[in-house]
Amino acid sequence: MYLPQEIIRKKRNGGILSQSEIEWFVAGIRDESVSEGQVSALAMAIYFQGLSIEERVHLTLAMRDSGTVLNWDELDGPVVDKHSTGGVGDVVSLMLGPMVAACGAYVPMISGRGLGHTGGTLDKFESIPGYDPYPTPERFKEIVKQVGVAIIGQTGNLAPADKRFYGIRDITATVESIDLITASILSKKLAAGLGSLVMDVKSGDGAFMPTYEDSKALAQSIVKVANGAGTPTTALITNMDQVLARSAGNAVEVREAVNYLSGQYRDKALHEVTMALCAEMLLSAKITDSLEQAHEKLTEALDNGSALKKFSDMVSALGGPSDFVEKMDDYLPKAPLILPLAAPTSGYIKEIKARDLGVAVVKLGGGRSRAEQKIDHAVGLDQILKPSEAVKAGEPLLYVHAQTQQQFDDIEALLLDAIIISDTPCEPLKAVFETVRG
Repeated sequence: MYLPQEIIRKKRNGGILSQSEIEWFVAGIRDESVSEGQVSALAMAIYFQGLSIEERVHLTLAMRDSGTVLNWDELDGPVVDKHSTGGVGDVVSLMLGPMVAACGAYVPMISGRGLGHTGGTLDKFESIPGYDPYPTPERFKEIVKQVGVAIIGQTGNLAPADKRFYGIRDITATVESIDLITASILSKKLAAGLGSLVMDVKSGDGAFMPTYEDSKALAQSIVKVANGAGTPTTALITNMDQVLARSAGNAVEVREAVNYLSGQYRDKALHEVTMALCAEMLLSAKITDSLEQAHEKLTEALDNGSALKKFSDMVSALGGPSDFVEKMDDYLPKAPLILPLAAPTSGYIKEIKARDLGVAVVKLGGGRSRAEQKIDHAVGLDQILKPSEAVKAGEPLLYVHAQTQQQFDDIEALLLDAIIISDTPCEPLKAVFETVRG
């Protein structure tokens, strides 16, 4: 039996918390025997004093074990997942899960909704009529077993202590702690019972961690803690100084994902990031012995249609139309207006402030300014030009999918300010910066 104020005092003074102290406090977060004020006080103490790697491992495991931990012993192959720290136009999960499943791994992916200016995988899938992101645990396991992949939302019985802890951090200015971010991300992911994990840590204007130094510190923390907790993990640091896909929104990103899987169109940067993450997953799952073999296997899954088939089967299994892939334009919501944003001058795209494009989507109604807010799945941006590409005055920099002319007018200046045009040619942005291994 501990006193919560003594644990808080110990961390406030820079002490190292024991495994039993952390486990006791997390149990109190879960059953609410520790007050909101005490939770926020510990969060603030950790924000300023930090946690050792060992403390982060103990916190991660305690929050993981605060609820159900899934078990996949009945499956006949490796279980692997990917998590992204969030970005603008980050549609990767929609293709990645089916691609890796088509190569022989099982992907039980638990995803989230949009946060601030960043998009959410669940919001994108809910563009599909009937798609149910909250199946029963039994149904979730059955779909993963039968299809190989299921992308769903976090249920209340997965890492419930983290859900309360995060909610308190969100209103007490303690979200921006790499130690607590690490434990929060990993507690949910490890509760899914993974055999291995690959992290996509975004860096740049559109990322949650805008500086490269912070992104690398988070990647290193996650890799060290996850491996310390017994789950082999690799992290890629990827570029969020541009919109990753050619679209940003919900239905518009689903459409791009299907076009990617079918081979109709694959943006170069999006393809590079997707393939890099998928290849790391296959390597960590020991499906291939090298990244080169992984790329060959993934290319085959795209070319022979098996990855697209996995996507279709997953959508159908989770309640969506069985013919969604063939008739997606009949099913996806469409905005009544699709308006071009005209380039004010000729030249080359030098810079895109990805965060501002994400904010524009939120202003259209495609994201949330309040947690309880319903979103408009039809609105968004697409056919977005990227750095290094040429444009002539009057040509479209992108297209805005809006409900009204007023919506377009309200974001036009924001979008024009976010896209910098130069007189001189410039190089395309690098998509993948670095790989952090355990």
